[in-house]
Amino acid sequence: MMERIAETSPRLKARIAGVFYLLNGLTYGFAAGSVRGKLVVFGDAAATAHNILAHEPLYRLGFASDLVAAICYITVTLLLYDLFRPVNRSLSLLAAFFSLVGCTVMALCTLFEVAPLVVLGGAQYLSVFKVEQLQALALMFLKLHAQASSIFMVFFGCYCLLIGYLIFRSTFMPRIVGVFMAIAGLGYLTFLSPPLANYLFHRVLMPAGVLGEGSLVLWLLVFGVNVQRWKEQASAAGGSIRT
Repeated sequence: MMERIAETSPRLKARIAGVFYLLNGLTYGFAAGSVRGKLVVFGDAAATAHNILAHEPLYRLGFASDLVAAICYITVTLLLYDLFRPVNRSLSLLAAFFSLVGCTVMALCTLFEVAPLVVLGGAQYLSVFKVEQLQALALMFLKLHAQASSIFMVFFGCYCLLIGYLIFRSTFMPRIVGVFMAIAGLGYLTFLSPPLANYLFHRVLMPAGVLGEGSLVLWLLVFGVNVQRWKEQASAAGGSIRT
């Protein structure tokens, strides 16, 4: 895969990364907002269990969307790593490391989404539990999913911060996009304290994330990169250039 990415033109890499970045945002947003946001009632285990069982196809679609989001972000990570190698190979590799760890945690988090379907599935071996206990277990798994989500957001915060720095140091993308990405990354790092992040989410974090990652996605899709400047920076860094 990395060989094929290396053979792709910088502008095409950037636009492909933009497409997958957009797909990541759409699929993750759908799973978090249109599925879990509507079906999960964190203060009511019975209502949550009823919603999941009554809308099981939608719930399963949300689970699948989270997996697709993780796959899309892995693709973005590989493309941006190759794109920003001429700026600083070591930092680009470090950024990719943080992102891939975050994607791994994100994918593992989906196990907590599957668990409620198992405990609420009515299997014979679960008959030793009362209905209320099974409902409580299902909600517990969803709360664990929310806690684990804070972990991968910290890794993505580190990623956004490093990508922002690489954009700022590059000569082939606007520095302001790098500043916006760094701000988004700093915002995501507040998930080190989930209560603080939850308090700031709608007030600060969501606008900062949309501004940072949204501006990057828009630039990648519309403009890509300045190919000539990318080649010059790659040549100065001693990297091989392919068109």
